[in-house]
Amino acid sequence: MTASTPAHSLPLDGQGILELAARSMFHLFSDISQGMFLVDRTGRIVWLNEGYKRFLPALGFSSVDQFLGHMVEDVVPNTQMRRVLDTGKPVLIDLLTNRAGTFVVSRIPLRDDKSGELIGAIGIVLFDHPETTLQPLIHKFANLQRDLDDARRELATQRRNKYTLASFVGGSAAAVEVKRQARRAALSSSPVLLLGETGTGKELLAHAIHAASARAAGPLISVNIAAVPDTLLEAEFFGVAPGAFTGADRKGRDGKFKLADGGTLFLDEIGDMPPSLQPKLLRALQEGEIEPLGSNKLIPFDARVIAATSRDLATLVREGKFREDLFYRLNVLPIRVPALRERRTDIPALVEVLTEDMALRSGTAPPEVGPDALALLAAQNWRGNIRELRNVLEQAAMRSDSQRIDVADLEEVLRESGVRRIAPPLQLAEPAERSPASVLRPLAQQVAELERQAIASAMAATGNNKLAAAKLLGISRAKLYERLDQMSEFQAVS
Repeated sequence: MTASTPAHSLPLDGQGILELAARSMFHLFSDISQGMFLVDRTGRIVWLNEGYKRFLPALGFSSVDQFLGHMVEDVVPNTQMRRVLDTGKPVLIDLLTNRAGTFVVSRIPLRDDKSGELIGAIGIVLFDHPETTLQPLIHKFANLQRDLDDARRELATQRRNKYTLASFVGGSAAAVEVKRQARRAALSSSPVLLLGETGTGKELLAHAIHAASARAAGPLISVNIAAVPDTLLEAEFFGVAPGAFTGADRKGRDGKFKLADGGTLFLDEIGDMPPSLQPKLLRALQEGEIEPLGSNKLIPFDARVIAATSRDLATLVREGKFREDLFYRLNVLPIRVPALRERRTDIPALVEVLTEDMALRSGTAPPEVGPDALALLAAQNWRGNIRELRNVLEQAAMRSDSQRIDVADLEEVLRESGVRRIAPPLQLAEPAERSPASVLRPLAQQVAELERQAIASAMAATGNNKLAAAKLLGISRAKLYERLDQMSEFQAVS
């Protein structure tokens, strides 16, 4: 090796390269930073570079010698260097504001390369005047924040109430009673259990109860238990911890209970809940806390639960297919949603609303449904309830060559469905062609006969609902009971 050959030009071992790299990086940071200083293990400032000298006047010092030897917290207001020395952990990016200005800084602990003992720390001023230097980054962050706010607003809109109690169409006694019970349920925070056949409007009522409750400003989260595979239900309900299993999201995923925090959780088709998950659901409802899949940490939640089912839960309990304690936990405020055949007098109003919605979706005028067609619709059993009624109306409208749905269109759809007997349109019976002798009976007898026929037709049209039949006939319920008693006595005598 000649005198002119640098020592580091010869091959170096790993340790030699590391030492050179450390020196090189130190000088690089010193050159490119806006300022840099070193403190020892006690926090005393022992060195600063040329760049940092320009901050000294603002900090109250006229020379480097005056600055060196002071404890860092005594001469650099608001510094977090002491925390770095106490914890041994770096603060890679931070904002520091003091008399000298506002800076983006980094604080890095220094350790002995052999013992690993903490020997001091380095403070680096990465940027001064960050409002100018970091403007592109700040602008990008602002755009990302705006996009996030827009996404949150859109999500909140999607989770906003679709329906209110006014959306539950009908003025029949059964419909009025359901809405009364729903209003009372909205005043409470206890679980609600909606019972009724499929297609009766249970989900609509869940939305309406939430909208009328004190939680209306919070989210309404729905999950259809029958539509989610059993193996995924636990994750759907309670969420997944980060890295819970192979392929799981590294950030984890919130479950429906957590998403519904501060609002309402609607559990549709609760009767299809698998037995293995029922104890966990019961515990969540009782304790107000959940345990995400793959985690041992309990997370509290605050959500009002509304459950719905088209199955007979009491029977499932007796058969051992549904936990009795879970049933009692859910069955605090039960509301039975009546079948459509129990409120036939609501069919004209429902048809009007459904046809208007059909027209809105298709961009056409709503089809007209005549009195005879309405009477035919009122005569059906509607095993699929309002959902089935809508389907029949949509099919009939598609088949009609005009903007009118008549009896022939409906009969064709009903016949092809093959699931029910088509009853003729319900109407007040007209007396058959009479002989002169029958016409010459006393007027009171003929009026009484017509009255009996009218009452029988009204009772058939309303599914023997006396209050609805009385409204259909335009008489009081007491008057209807009186006439029914008279009809019973007449039948007994005759």
